[in-house]
Order: sequence, then structure tokens, then C-alpha cells
Amino acid sequence: MRQLHLLIRHLCTLSVVTLLTSCAAHHAQDMQQAENDNGIVTNNPRFSQDFSARLPQHINTDGKKMVLVDPNVHAWGAYAPDGNLIRAGIATAGGPSCPPDADQEDCHTGIGTFRITSLGGEGCYSKKYPRPHGGGLMPYCMYFNNGQALHGSPDNIVIEDNVSHGCVRMRIPDAEWMRNNFAQVGTRVVVKAY
Repeated sequence: MRQLHLLIRHLCTLSVVTLLTSCAAHHAQDMQQAENDNGIVTNNPRFSQDFSARLPQHINTDGKKMVLVDPNVHAWGAYAPDGNLIRAGIATAGGPSCPPDADQEDCHTGIGTFRITSLGGEGCYSKKYPRPHGGGLMPYCMYFNNGQALHGSPDNIVIEDNVSHGCVRMRIPDAEWMRNNFAQVGTRVVVKAY
């Protein structure tokens, strides 16, 4: 009887170890991150799309680096001085109607050509939204049009729609890359009409 009890305990231990190993393997597989052709690391299939395919691969940048935002296709692109697209990602621009906490009716992102006027870091936040006291996180903010900025946002609010207060929302890793590796005060930002 004692041997049977030991055998059952051993089998239960093996079952638990097998189950935990299997769960750990599935968890590791779920958490594996895949890098797409644009260098964007993601574990969400929604962001695995090739956003660079939505933008021109080459444009005239007049020999200077440039950020293009196209709210029609919900994408941003970083272009090298030679005009070649070097990185792209999802962009959520301003909406035709504002969220309920806005004090204006139209929240469109400014259309045209702008220059980055200031750069913020990981702790950048909105002084205006959410109402009434501000504090909305805007990591790696890059202001280009008065109070409008390119900035990081949590993945759940970076969507293929134009619903922001006017800023261009990007995924936080994208905004961090742009802020630390591409944007400078004076970098041109072009927002296409929509």
C-alpha cells in the first residue's frame, strides 16, 4: 500500500511539473515579441501590420529628415534626408468632433508643414487633459503645432481612427525611438489633409 501511495504521489508530482512546464512554454510563446520590417517590436497582431506599406517609400524631403503623418491611413513615417522611409507605425490623429472633456468642437490635428519646437522625455504629460486638471500621460512628446504633439500613448488608445484631442498618438516604443533617435528641434512634420 505504501508503494502505491508513493507511486501516486510521484505521478502527481510529474503531472504538476509537466503542467507547469507546458503553461510556462505557452506563456513564453504568448509573450514572444516579433519584430517587423520597420523595427517595431510587438506582441499584438494589431500592431504587426506593415504600416510602411500605407505610405510612400520615397518622397522629396529637400535633403532634410522629415516626419509624415497621414490621418487618412492612420500612419506616420520617418524619412531620412535622402527621402527614403526608414520607419513607420500606427498614428491616431485628432477627430472631427472632440471627446466630451474638450472645450472646443473640432479637434482636428493641424494640417500642413510644421517644425518640432520642443522635446519631452518619458515623464511628459498634458497640462490640459483630462479635464479639469490635466495629467494625461504623453511620454516622449514632440510639440510641433502650438499644443499639438507627436507622443506616446498606451496601446489601447492608439487605434486606426482619428479620435484624439488634436495630438498624434503613437505607440510608446515608437515615440521613444523617434524622440531619442530621429527628432530634433526643427525637424519638419508634415500632416496630410483629411
